[in-house]
Amino acid sequence: MTVGRPIAPSRRARASRLMLASCLGATAIAVLVLSALLISIAVEGTGAISWSFMTSFASRKPLQAGILAPLMGSIWVCAICAVVALPVGVGTAIYLEEFARRSRLKSLIQLNVSNLSGVPSIVYGILALVAFVRFFGIRSGNDPWSIGDPESIFYLHIPLGPSVLAGGLTLALVVLPIMIIASQEALRAVPQSLRQAALALGSTRWQVVWHVTLPAALPTIMTGAILSMSRAIGEAAPLLVIGGFLLVFQTPNNLMSDFTVLPLQIFNWAGRPQADFHRIAAAAIMVQLVVLLAFNSIAIVIRQKLQRPLQS
Repeated sequence: MTVGRPIAPSRRARASRLMLASCLGATAIAVLVLSALLISIAVEGTGAISWSFMTSFASRKPLQAGILAPLMGSIWVCAICAVVALPVGVGTAIYLEEFARRSRLKSLIQLNVSNLSGVPSIVYGILALVAFVRFFGIRSGNDPWSIGDPESIFYLHIPLGPSVLAGGLTLALVVLPIMIIASQEALRAVPQSLRQAALALGSTRWQVVWHVTLPAALPTIMTGAILSMSRAIGEAAPLLVIGGFLLVFQTPNNLMSDFTVLPLQIFNWAGRPQADFHRIAAAAIMVQLVVLLAFNSIAIVIRQKLQRPLQS
């Protein structure tokens, strides 16, 4: 049996330096491109940001146009998305990793979750149009089932129509596979010795999950939540499919209100030929980045709070 020659240390060091230089070069290119985009947006949009821009509704005149309706719509839609997607995603991951036995059903669920994470978001928009907006056509041509007063915050009707609730549920569908996969990876990273020690002390499976596994995995789960919400706040295609409006002249007052979001408003303004609309589109992009950073900062603070007890 012939044994190959060992690689010389100098050759290995050269290969290592070449790989390091390649990674640094790729990182530098990405940072430069991102910096150029951010600088060009800041240069074009800084002058358009003002208090009236933040507190005014859309207008055909760019100097009078504002982002109050899409800003509030983004907050409503992303809040609904987080309330629905995060608990469902974490719960599904806990079931698949901690309770489900190896079976064909589990393999089928896992395969579908992995495949759905790569599906284009516009496909989720088509699914949501049928399921949420039109309710599979069950009440087409008839009055919707309604609960509560349309002027009250506690109002619901079925089908949901192109409402804030439909938009939030649509984005929840988009980010749910990402949230499930990230939560599964976080649970797998918890050492088995922690589970075995808790079981040896007489804990039940649920007590082990609730008091040991989940607290240890929560910081990493919050990282997955940050990535999921970052994708949700920038989605425009699925909301456009379900009937999200490009121009709305009121803020949502309940879950059935009409809505628009910042990506749709930016899409509307960027597609117009006037340079003034391009300028306020750049300003809206800057506001959206601030909103994204605010959501991420909240998640990071929660993650840090959860990490402290585990590190002490």
